[in-house]
Amino acid sequence: MSDQQDPKEQGAKPPFPQENIPYPGLESQMTPQPDFGEESYVGHGRLQGKAALITGGDSGIGRAVALAFAREGADVLISYLNEHSDAEETARVVQGAGRKAVAVAGDISDHQHCRALVERAVSEFGRLDILVNNAAYQMTREGIESISVEELEHTFKTNILAMFYLCQAAWPHFQPGSAVINTASIQAYQPSPQLLDYATTKGAIVAFTKGLAEEALQKGIRVNCVAPGPVWTPLIPATMPAEKAQSFGQDSPIGRPAQPAELAPIYVFLASDESSYIAGEVVGVTGGKPLA
Repeated sequence: MSDQQDPKEQGAKPPFPQENIPYPGLESQMTPQPDFGEESYVGHGRLQGKAALITGGDSGIGRAVALAFAREGADVLISYLNEHSDAEETARVVQGAGRKAVAVAGDISDHQHCRALVERAVSEFGRLDILVNNAAYQMTREGIESISVEELEHTFKTNILAMFYLCQAAWPHFQPGSAVINTASIQAYQPSPQLLDYATTKGAIVAFTKGLAEEALQKGIRVNCVAPGPVWTPLIPATMPAEKAQSFGQDSPIGRPAQPAELAPIYVFLASDESSYIAGEVVGVTGGKPLA
């Protein structure tokens, strides 16, 4: 019998919570706690001396990426909404890696806040090399009629317009070798009716990535995109009915959701010189489910 662990068991920490947690959700309230790589991620200097801005950096994928970037040698600005305790924990692990961490609260659906984030990063670090557009809003709704105008506009402002705002603000500060990494979703290709507005914005992010990548190459900037499948983050118990959260990700070919730590390496790769010939790509991290 092989000693290799079954992929369906790797990273799995059942049972999932029986109750929802309040939106936007705190990682500290989750049962089980997501694995963001604190015990496992080992850096190799791939981002030494660089500076990154990560939206949604307080928890989930954003926290795992912040930790990985720091252990690869980058300073990190952690952009988050209002989850102060989670942001403090992310700052702690970044600083524990010997890098500078700056946590900034605020709503990225506001274009002025997006500009202020970029200005703060440049002020604190003296440069900005990597922008990770990761933050997103979603809420499960039963049908198109149940999505209010206000929520629809907020979803688009947070998920796609903020990427425009942040890239516009960052563009003058980028130098050749800089990188933008956007977070889309398998929902861009296999949309769920209950997440219609969210899925639509994720489709827009794919188009945004491919279009901007062509322009960016003229300045030596690479723009790419990660499209995750199910990932165990605070967004899940904070936005899904409890019964769905309990079985979340079990319909993937691997049979479980990903842990945030399992996504961080692809962000490091796309931010580093190791991916110097990759631009305008959407990289799926889906547990075996095809994007299209």
